[in-house]
Amino acid sequence: MKYWLGLDCGGTFIKAGLYDAKGKELAIARRNLTIVAPQPGWAERDMPTLWQTAASVIREVLEHNVIAASAVQGLGISAQGKGVFLLDRQGKPLGNAILSSDQRALAQVMAWQQAGIPQALYEQTRQTLWTGHPVSLLRWIKQHQPDRYAQIGSVMMAHDYLRYCLTGELACEETNISESNLYQMERGRYEPALAELLGIGEIVPALPPIVGSAEIAGRVSAEAAALTGLQVGTPVVGGLFDVVSTALCAGLQDETRLNAVMGTWSVTSGITATIASDSGYPFVYGRHAEQGKYIVHEASPTSAANLEWFCQQWGLHDYAQLNRWVAGLPKAGSQLLFAPFLYGSNAGLGLSASFYGMQAFHQREHLVQAIFEGVVFCHLTHLNRMRQRFPQTKALRVTGGPAKSAPWMQMFADVSGLPVELPQVEETGCLGAAMAAMVGTGVFSDFAAAQWALAPRIETVLPDPAAQDAYHRKYQRYQALVTTLQTLQHGDFQEAL
Repeated sequence: MKYWLGLDCGGTFIKAGLYDAKGKELAIARRNLTIVAPQPGWAERDMPTLWQTAASVIREVLEHNVIAASAVQGLGISAQGKGVFLLDRQGKPLGNAILSSDQRALAQVMAWQQAGIPQALYEQTRQTLWTGHPVSLLRWIKQHQPDRYAQIGSVMMAHDYLRYCLTGELACEETNISESNLYQMERGRYEPALAELLGIGEIVPALPPIVGSAEIAGRVSAEAAALTGLQVGTPVVGGLFDVVSTALCAGLQDETRLNAVMGTWSVTSGITATIASDSGYPFVYGRHAEQGKYIVHEASPTSAANLEWFCQQWGLHDYAQLNRWVAGLPKAGSQLLFAPFLYGSNAGLGLSASFYGMQAFHQREHLVQAIFEGVVFCHLTHLNRMRQRFPQTKALRVTGGPAKSAPWMQMFADVSGLPVELPQVEETGCLGAAMAAMVGTGVFSDFAAAQWALAPRIETVLPDPAAQDAYHRKYQRYQALVTTLQTLQHGDFQEAL
């Protein structure tokens, strides 16, 4: 038998999945990943520990299934995007990695916004500026940690670092690095003038070569083989930005479907062959794994991680109970609102999370329902914008942990008014990464062929017309709450100035 391995590095877990040539999942191994938060608003990761954990899940999935190392034909990696993983000039980790949810560069991003820098960048990069972008963090390091900045030898993202640990080869994978604000989108290459504009021109020599998603970027080294149980020389392909991996597994191929990812981030993605320059809104584009296509997406860290935080505080671990609580309440029947901004916002920099409308009779189930609703409302903000760019949208495909929650998915259908289609894929990150390895090792000619061959079963949730008016009214109240929070935040900034 021949197998392909997919490694998925997310915000809170790292997973290894083993697949045969038909995409059948043999096993998944997963471990928690620790986020280091030495100061408020900071989100870091210990790089050597990340590699050791990755090696452990690979070894675990092979040993648990008694798979010979020679049976693994190739390996791909899917990972969260943005942030920075830095190596020094000797190829050693240069401090902790900084994750995309980090907000230390908030003042720098606000200064850039006031100076009109995002508008100057957009025509070339097709990106907005965010606190967790590589360029924002690099500029912060230059200003606040100049000694560290001077030692930078390589700038990478999560899957680039893990691929380097596996192979010893330096490279940046295109679907991820194309969203760094260092990449000229239509030309498909680094543009040094962008780094100069952002005040980090010195970093250009530290940018590794760009590789494609299915391109063999290196082979497993002897050192990595000893740690993982893989065979020396096993091909490792470029890999995928996790939103691209999920879009592939969700079956997105044209402009009739959008994909909502519910995890740490609220993400809505679509696939297109064209860049629309006259949309009137700065949609974020990235290179898609399929040649000649782009992924367009809206995203913010406003999704299911808010529920995870709540469950940790209350000691709640029975998700079936949460679903029963929400299913047992009238739809949009509570006045309680929740703004899911614990880790960031899609309504303005610096906004904080809040419950509003809480009274003594409210129970835990009302708070859970409000979190469910708040997360869907945040997704709806992105979805409404994306439907302007993709007016042919007929259905929404939803992936991520909450896709297993029947009341949450019914709520999403009711609020959006779209059929919600649920691809029956256990781990889209792992399967997408394995799919890239299959394409790279010649099992499939390209990603389109892989998608057709590995297409998952789809379950559909239809919207309830009777609930739409109630949700519409509550969404209007939610928007009014967000407007009030924006006013308060603006006042805080003015007072600080």
